[in-house]
Parts: sequence; C-alpha cells; structure tokens
Amino acid sequence: MLPTIEWRKDRVIMIDQRKLPVKEVYVECTDYNQVAEAVEKMIIRGAPAIGVAAGYGVALGLLKVESEENLDEEFNRIYRRLERTRPTANNLFWALERMKKTFKKNKRLSFSQLKKRMIQEATDIEREDIETNKKIGIWGKDLLKDGQSVLTHCNAGLLATAGYGTALGVIRAAFQEGKKVQVYAGETRPFLQGARLTCWELDKENIPVTLITDNMAGFLMQKGMISAVMTGADRIAKNGDTVNKIGTYTIAVLAKEHSLPFYVAAPSNTIDFNLAEGTEIPIEERDPQEVREIGGRCLTLPNVKVQNPAFDITPAKYISAIITEKGIVRAPYEKNLKGLGRKKNLRR
Repeated sequence: MLPTIEWRKDRVIMIDQRKLPVKEVYVECTDYNQVAEAVEKMIIRGAPAIGVAAGYGVALGLLKVESEENLDEEFNRIYRRLERTRPTANNLFWALERMKKTFKKNKRLSFSQLKKRMIQEATDIEREDIETNKKIGIWGKDLLKDGQSVLTHCNAGLLATAGYGTALGVIRAAFQEGKKVQVYAGETRPFLQGARLTCWELDKENIPVTLITDNMAGFLMQKGMISAVMTGADRIAKNGDTVNKIGTYTIAVLAKEHSLPFYVAAPSNTIDFNLAEGTEIPIEERDPQEVREIGGRCLTLPNVKVQNPAFDITPAKYISAIITEKGIVRAPYEKNLKGLGRKKNLRR
C-alpha cells in the first residue's frame, strides 16, 4: 500500500486523497503553509493523519527559518497557522503540543541540532502512529467473529492515519488472522470518503467490501445483514461521547435499536480529557459547495442554502466499547477512560 504521508529530502510528501480512487497523485509541501493548506483542503484528512501532518508542518516551518533571532516568535507563528486549520480533531492539537514541548526542551541546542531534533520528533509521531494502530488492531480483532459483516462509516484506514488504520485496522487484523469478514462501507456524503477511500483500501487488500448509500444502513440492519458497526473518531470527551464524521450518530442510534454492537477504534491521543462531554467539542462547518456539487458538477440550485457540518456527536450510551492501543474500554467511560492502561478497567 502507498504511504499516506512521509518526510523525504526536507519535504513533506502526501497522497492527494481528493483524487482517489481515480488517480494516485502525490503532493510535495516545501513550507508549513502548504502543509496547512493541505489539511484545510482535505488533501490529507483523518484525525491521526492530520496529527502527523501537523508535526511535520512544525518541523518544516522551523527548517526554513534562517536566523535564530526571534525564534520563539517564528515558532509561535508556525504553531498558530497549523492550529487554525481544522478545529475538531484532537490529534492535531495533541501533536502541536508535543512539538511545542520538544522545541522548548531543546532550545539550548545549536540551531542546526534543534532543527534535526524537531524533524526527529515529527518522524517519531509518524512511526508511533503506525505502531499504535497495529496495537488497536490486535486488541479489537477478537471482537469480530468469523463470518460476520461489519458496517463502517467514513474512512478510518491507513489513509486516515500514518498507516494500517484504526477502525479498518481492526478489520484488517481480523482478516489477516483468517476470519472471513464482509465489510459494508457507507458512501459518507458529502466528501464520499467511504465510497472513494475505504472501498479503494479494502479492494487493494482483497477484503470483501460492498458499497451502500448512507441511507441504506437501517434497511440492512432490519434485514439482519449487519453484525456490528466499527468507526473511527476525531475527538472523544472524557465521558466517552465521541465525535466522528457526520452521519455516525444516526448509525449508532440504528445499531442500538437493532441490538448491534457499535465499536469506536481510536488512539488514546484522540481522547480530550479537558472536555467533560461531547457538546463541548467544536464542530467544523465546511464549504457549502461540498454539498451542492460532486466532482465539480452542481447537483442542485447553485445558490440554495446549505448546512455542512463535517462531524456529529455520538453520546457514550450508544457505544459498546472504545478500542485503543492500550486496551478495550467499556462503560462507565468517565472512570475507565481515566484509568486507561490499568488492566482491571480493560476487557475484551
């Protein structure tokens, strides 16, 4: 599989996810503004991948600074630009804070050594993300049984991460273990991450996938065609409320009505312990043209009023378990997320 993002010869290289699956095109970013624009324009998307991009954006920004004079000011300018890109995904802010700590800790190094240390830190974030996703897969694969059909929404695979994936990482791990798992991928309007990206990923690895429109999920559940739901997350409040791609809440309610398990797979850095509940999580409102058009072709009245929230909130009561690299967490979430990593709070 192709890498989502990488550092190469003092450039940040990323696959342009807007072009998939028709074309596999790579974008080269030579300064931090280009990285920021790539995040804003969804050349790269997915909470963990955005975090990796933020780390590399900081490193690239400092690499281009020519003088140590006003270095703190330069760092803050780079930080603030990347911070403004997208408001919802916690991984973005987690990565920026990690880069800030590294910067402050190593300011006494020579200027060239500091730059190298910042590049190393960003590279570590990428490497650790892949390792984290594989651990999520190991924890989560036992939740899926041989012969089950899994509904997923949006794209939480390697394209949404540095590699391997969260929700798709669990499915991938189960499949690699020999389980015959059938995936139903919701198209995920309006950006069609499920139709364009999830189907592309799973087809590359010969994992059986069937594409459905977003409004078919209830029908398939009613017919007994879905065994479980597996999604990713962009931010999780400390009470377990989860923000994910718009439409996730609808699927969670349907799963509850049909007594189906609804699983969330996400790295622990997606959890925002500063927020008590999901209503405190900022929801990004995106360009109305994403709803009016598909592939540049207008589907409706060109000036019709549009609402385009990119995410919605799934209350913790609808979530059967949250799968992290440290283990599987179940309710009560406020207690068990806080104790994440303690074995007594984790069970399969």
